[in-house]
Amino acid sequence: MSAYNAPIRDMIFAMKTIGGFDRIAALPGNEEVSDDLVEAIFEEARKFAGEALAPLNHPGDKQGCLCKDGVVTTPDGVKKAFAAFCENGWHAMPAPLDYGGQGLPSLVSTPVLEMWTGANLAFSLCQMLTLGAIAAIDHHGSPEQKALYLPKMVAGAWTGTMNLTEPQAGSDLAAVRTKAVPDGDAYRLTGTKIFITWGENDVAENIVHLVLARLPDAPPGVKGISLFIAPKFLVNPDGSLGARNDLVCASIEHKLGIHGSPTAVMSFGDKGGAIGYLVGEANRGLEYMFTMMNHARLNVGLEGVAIAERAFQQARDYAFQRVQGRPIGAESGAAIAYHPDVKRMLLDMKAKVEAMRALTYFTAGQTDIAHASPDKAEAAAAQAMVDLLVPVVKGWCTESAVEIASTGVQVHGGMGFIEETGAAQHYRDARITPIYEGTTAIQANDLVGRKIARDQGAAAERLIETMRAAAADLETASDAEIVALGQALTAPTARLQYAIEWVVATHACAPAQTAAAGVPLIHQFGITIGFWLLARQAARAAELRDESGADVSFLNGKIALARHFAGHVLPHAEGFFRAATEGSASVAAFDAAGI
Repeated sequence: MSAYNAPIRDMIFAMKTIGGFDRIAALPGNEEVSDDLVEAIFEEARKFAGEALAPLNHPGDKQGCLCKDGVVTTPDGVKKAFAAFCENGWHAMPAPLDYGGQGLPSLVSTPVLEMWTGANLAFSLCQMLTLGAIAAIDHHGSPEQKALYLPKMVAGAWTGTMNLTEPQAGSDLAAVRTKAVPDGDAYRLTGTKIFITWGENDVAENIVHLVLARLPDAPPGVKGISLFIAPKFLVNPDGSLGARNDLVCASIEHKLGIHGSPTAVMSFGDKGGAIGYLVGEANRGLEYMFTMMNHARLNVGLEGVAIAERAFQQARDYAFQRVQGRPIGAESGAAIAYHPDVKRMLLDMKAKVEAMRALTYFTAGQTDIAHASPDKAEAAAAQAMVDLLVPVVKGWCTESAVEIASTGVQVHGGMGFIEETGAAQHYRDARITPIYEGTTAIQANDLVGRKIARDQGAAAERLIETMRAAAADLETASDAEIVALGQALTAPTARLQYAIEWVVATHACAPAQTAAAGVPLIHQFGITIGFWLLARQAARAAELRDESGADVSFLNGKIALARHFAGHVLPHAEGFFRAATEGSASVAAFDAAGI
C-alpha cells in the first residue's frame, strides 16, 4: 500500500474558494482563526496522519480485532497511536471550548478529520462516533450530565457510541425492543444492540453508550423511544470510575472491510439490567439521537471524500511506477499513467474527489454560519442549506467513493485484485459508507420527503437561484475557458430545477414514484452541485493566475479538472435526471419483470 500524503493545498484552496473561510473567520468566537493558524494545524495533522496513522492501516486490516470473553483487542499499534492522538490534542480539536476542546469551526476541523480518515478509516471511526455522542449530550443532556461526561469524552479518555440497531430492527427504529425500567433516579436497560462501532475497545478507560430504549408506558412506534446514557463503568459524582455496568460485548462482526474497527454486538442487562440515565425528556430519544445521526451522516460523507482521495493517491502512484506497454505515439515502453485510458481514469478520480470535497467543505462552512452568525436570517438560510445538503453529501459522496475505489482497482489491473497492493482494501473499506448511518435510499427519502416536498422546494429553489446567478457570472468572464464552464452549467441547473418541481408536484399524490426517483435524484444533485463548485474554483484559479508569484501550474490544474468534469462526468447528470423524473417506471416494471 502506498503512503498517504494529505492534499493540504487542495484542502486550503477549497476552504477559501468554496467554504467561505474569510466569512467563517469573521464570525463571533473565531477571532483567533487565521491563515497562519490553519496552515500550522494542517501541517502538523498531515505529519501525524501520514507518519502515525497511515502505517497502521494495512497491517490493521490484515490483523483485525479480537474479541475474547467480552474483551476486545485492537490491532497492534492502535492503542499507542490513540494515546498519542489524544495527548497531542487532536481528539479534542473539534469539540466545544467549555469542556476542554479547541472550539475550532467546522470548516477548519473538517479537513483535519478528512486527514485522519484518509490515513486510516478504521481508526478515525472512534473519534467520529465520540464527537457525535458529545454533540448529543451537549445539546440535550442535563448540566450534571455534561459536567460528568463531556470533559473526559472530549479529552479522549472516554469514548462514545451510538446504540440504535437491533437484530429485528435495522433501519426501522419503530421496531426497537430494548427496555428501560425505572429504578430510582436511573433506569434498568435490557436488550441487544448490533453493529455498534467501537462498542468495545482497549484504547479508552470508559465507554459512554448512548442507547435507544422504551419505557414501560411508552407509546408504540418511534414516538415511544427514549435516549439513555449507559457507561461501561459507572461514574461516581466526583468523576472517578465505579463498578462495571451490566453490559457486555457478546461478539464482534466479521466484516468485508474496516477490519481495524471493532463492530460490536452489545448485550445489556444479562444480570438484571444495565444502569442507564435518561437524556432530556422521555419519548424524545429519536429526536435527540438525530443530533448525533446528522453529525455522523455529514462525517460519513466526508469518509467518502477521504477514502476516494486515498484510492486516487494509491492508483496514481502505482500508475507512474508500473511500466508496461508502449503508449500511443511513444517510441518505447513507459509507465501506464501515459496510456490514454489510464489518464482518463485518473482524471475521473481526481475531478470527482475535488467535487466531493468542495461539496462537503461548502456544507461545513454553512454549518458554521448557521451556528454562529448573529444575523438570524443568514443563520436560518444557512441551516436550511445544511439540512438540504446533508443527504446529498452522505449519499453522493459515499456512492462515488465506491465507484472511485473500484476505478482505483482497475488502474492496477490484475494487481489491484491482489490484497498486497492495498487497492482492494480501499474498495472494501469504502463499501460500508453508503450503508451505515442510513443507506443511500434512506438519504434519498430524506431529501425527497423532508428536504424538498415538506417546504415545497423552497430551500432547493434558493440553491437553484444561486447556481443560475453563478452560471451567468461565469459567462461574463474574460477567460474563454471560464465562459465555457458557465455555459456548461446552465442546462444541468435547469434540469435540476425541473426535477425539484416534479418532486413537489408528485410527492403528495404518488409518493412511491418520488421514492423510486430518490437515489437518481441524489446523484443528479451531487453531480450538478459538484460541477457548480468546481466551476467556481476554476474561476477563482483563473483570477489568481494573473497575480505576481502565482503557482500557474497548480491553478491551471483546477481549470483542467473542471473542464474534464464538464465533459466526462456532468453528462451523467442528465441520465440521472431522466431516471429520477421517470421513476414511476421502476415501480410499474417490477411486477411485470417477474422478479
